[in-house]
Amino acid sequence: MTSPSKAAAESAGSLTLDPEGGNPDSGQKRAAELVGRSPRQLAWIRFKRDKVGMLCAVVVAGFVLIAIFAPLIVKLYGQNAYSLYGQDDGLLNAYGLPIKPNGGIDGTHWFGIEPHLGRDVFALLIYGIRTSLGVALCVTILSVLLGVTVGLVQGYIGGRTDYFVGRASDLMMSFPQQLFFIAFTPVILSLFVKPGDNEPTYLRFTALVLVQFVLGWMSLGRLVRAQVLSLREREYIEAAKLSGASSSRIIRKELLPNLWTTILVQSTLLVPVNVTAEAGLSFLGVGMQQPTPDWGLMFQDAAANYQSDLTYMFFPGIAMVIFVVAFNLLGDSVRDALDPKTIR
Repeated sequence: MTSPSKAAAESAGSLTLDPEGGNPDSGQKRAAELVGRSPRQLAWIRFKRDKVGMLCAVVVAGFVLIAIFAPLIVKLYGQNAYSLYGQDDGLLNAYGLPIKPNGGIDGTHWFGIEPHLGRDVFALLIYGIRTSLGVALCVTILSVLLGVTVGLVQGYIGGRTDYFVGRASDLMMSFPQQLFFIAFTPVILSLFVKPGDNEPTYLRFTALVLVQFVLGWMSLGRLVRAQVLSLREREYIEAAKLSGASSSRIIRKELLPNLWTTILVQSTLLVPVNVTAEAGLSFLGVGMQQPTPDWGLMFQDAAANYQSDLTYMFFPGIAMVIFVVAFNLLGDSVRDALDPKTIR
């Protein structure tokens, strides 16, 4: 008769043996596969199964890489965004329009040339991605930092702090954003540049970021506040308080890990909103100015010349649509992956 201890040892040993030859490594591999996966791993598995999400992630990564390596891409292309090819090479007629059909598209200028100035459209589009995406990312990062901080303070502290900060946030949300973008951008610029002086490009870039950031963080702050109000009543928060944990530790270790899903999804959705806002300001004449390449300025030129050169509008228009749709669908896919209860 086999003793219980011996039987247990044999049973444990059988778990590590290979069915065919007694190889212990294969049994260990199978045991490792049974170990529970972390929430991050499960989210990644769900995201990889979403073909639309993976495609959008590739598209978004492509836009980001184009923005980062814009100088290298344009250098390999052989043209740049500032040379006046139409005037130097005689590619424009007496009315300032491309002589060649379809906006001057040929083997040298893949997307044609710009009316009147004659700059290369492909180079303008590549650098325009860099400008618009740069402004949008700066605005999104600042909005997320301030919105999350204010939302955490409101939701966790509550009381009078929540009341007064909430009323200030409500007041700022009552402002019509587009109207105030248009009104305050020149005001900010006038504080640093005297009339008649040359305006640095970085200063207008900074002004656009500040205006959109100041009027764009409130929605995320309110969303985080609502989440914190729900989370602070949970049992594990009460247990952390009873154990003597400080407020900063509770916020960092207990609240923030449960808010990353909301923050990440909203950040993904904020980027295309800020890109279109920046392009709209440039289109209206209060954003980036010539000769800085920008999607909004390309739309402005295309709208002024659409009757004579309709091709020029296609390229920034198609690029903008692909960018916005890809980011929005990516945000939906990230939300579905992080929140398994979401059903499309």
